[in-house]
Amino acid sequence: MTRLTAILAGIATLALVGVTYVVTLGRSTPESCFGTAVAGGAIGGPFTLVDGDGQTVTDTDVITEPTLVYFGYSFCPDVCPIDNARNAAAAEILAEEGYSATPAFISIDPARDTPEVMGDYVRNFSDKMIGLTGSDAQVKQAADAYRIVYSKEANGDPDYYLMSHSVFTYLMMPDTGFATFFRREDTPQQVADQVACAIDAS
Repeated sequence: MTRLTAILAGIATLALVGVTYVVTLGRSTPESCFGTAVAGGAIGGPFTLVDGDGQTVTDTDVITEPTLVYFGYSFCPDVCPIDNARNAAAAEILAEEGYSATPAFISIDPARDTPEVMGDYVRNFSDKMIGLTGSDAQVKQAADAYRIVYSKEANGDPDYYLMSHSVFTYLMMPDTGFATFFRREDTPQQVADQVACAIDAS
């Protein structure tokens, strides 16, 4: 009797495993979505900044859906326009595929990037892109939370200087926070595919 019970229990276990396999077959986990291995450590956190309309906003106001967060500055001659265009294109691809994501651009040059400047700048890329700036302290708080390194290059010109800064784009999810990051070489389609996968897996 004991042996029969054990056999029946074994069959039930195998059946349960089989059903679980069928149910989860083809379902992605968030970790399996990303082509970039994510190292440990917290990225992201609370911030208070000012949007292109001059309104004070927090991270919870901005990250209401999957958000592609990028730090740079409007006077950037090459890197920032390319990366912002890529992020805007990825959001457009996602929209065409039935997903919604927001590109966000946070200035590390608040002396020149006023709310009006940021509002005009992001509209060149997408009606959906959010441009953010703030005081030196507000920008530093946000940059520190995202582990962004930035500095003003000394060239003697107080108006036409360049800024050095980190060039990663971070995918932030409204409920779980940091998901992954994208490098400059990632294409709009690659970014969109990973964001869509993360949305499906969440």
